[in-house]
Amino acid sequence: MSGAAISAAVGWLPGGGVPVAALLAVHPLAALNALLNGLATVLLVTGWMAIARGQWRVHRNLMVAAFAVSTVFLVSYLTYHALVGHVPFQGTGVVRTVYLTILATHVVLAAFVPLLAVAMVLLAWRGRWQAHRRLGRITLPVWLYVSVTGVVIYLMLYQLFPGPDPAAAASPAVASGI
Repeated sequence: MSGAAISAAVGWLPGGGVPVAALLAVHPLAALNALLNGLATVLLVTGWMAIARGQWRVHRNLMVAAFAVSTVFLVSYLTYHALVGHVPFQGTGVVRTVYLTILATHVVLAAFVPLLAVAMVLLAWRGRWQAHRRLGRITLPVWLYVSVTGVVIYLMLYQLFPGPDPAAAASPAVASGI
């Protein structure tokens, strides 16, 4: 897997997508979480493509990597929200309804991903391939949806409809118009 493939999946190509300066203006863990979600998406899709081609060793390695990336994401996500707390969405009207709908489905399904992922690992570990395949038909779309919508939520919350910059609001020079 190339760096270009990862960049394309996350949408951060030079000359397009989210500028690096905009990423750095957001809390580093929020940007890291989006990157990890994007990387998990790439790993999941390429892992699925590998097993469809009969490349089970490549599939195994990619899925173990997806599991590891998602585990790092979960730790980073929980750390970020313990430090920052709730970040309110600034969009209004129809876009707010769209955001809240995406967020609600994301949160509900995200609660199941760790359970599904662990079950998939255990089934593979035990060599229960039929059950692994059956559960994979449910797990892959759910895990992909959660990973992709995680990036969409990040973009909507921090890039497309960002709130006031807390550092700027706290600065006396900015507050006084200097």
